[in-house]
Formats: sequence, C-alpha cells, structure tokens
Amino acid sequence: MKIVAVTACPTGIAHTYMAADALIKAAPKYNVQIKVETQGAMGIENPLSSHDIAQADKVLIVSDIDIDQAARFEGVNAIRISIEEVLLNVDKVFLVHGR
Repeated sequence: MKIVAVTACPTGIAHTYMAADALIKAAPKYNVQIKVETQGAMGIENPLSSHDIAQADKVLIVSDIDIDQAARFEGVNAIRISIEEVLLNVDKVFLVHGR
C-alpha cells in the first residue's frame, strides 16, 4: 500500500515534524510505503507531486489547520486526521486508515 501524507500544525515547528517522523517510522511495520510532505515554519518541505498523489492508495491530511495548496487533493479520497491522533497513537492510524 502507498500512502502520501501532509503534516501541518498552527506554529509549524515541533508537532509538524514529530507527526511526520512518527508516520515514517511506523509505516514499515504495516507494510506501507509512505511519503510525507511537511508544511512548517520553513514552508513546504518534501513536496508531494501530482504523480505521488495520483499513485497513492490513501491520502492523509494530518493537520488541525488549513493546509497550503489544498486544491491538489480535490477529487481524491483524502482523510483528515488530527496531529494529536498521530502523536498519541500512530499505530491506530495505520490500523484504521492504512488498510
């Protein structure tokens, strides 16, 4: 399974990157290939291409705020998850959304 994700938090510092790191570290346990775009204080890092989005089986928007360039995800089945949900139980995220 291929998942792409965007992580973003209101301040764009710690939680954005902590959530990305948690997703990347947990993905192999669930046999998931993942690419994570972060939208933090430094802007968009590791940007998802239109090809990345089109090839993904699932799109996760891990954010409690509006993300930049959200129009890229119109027409795809994007699932919105809170940053807190990922940080508190990343395994549950993969068990519920990673299948």
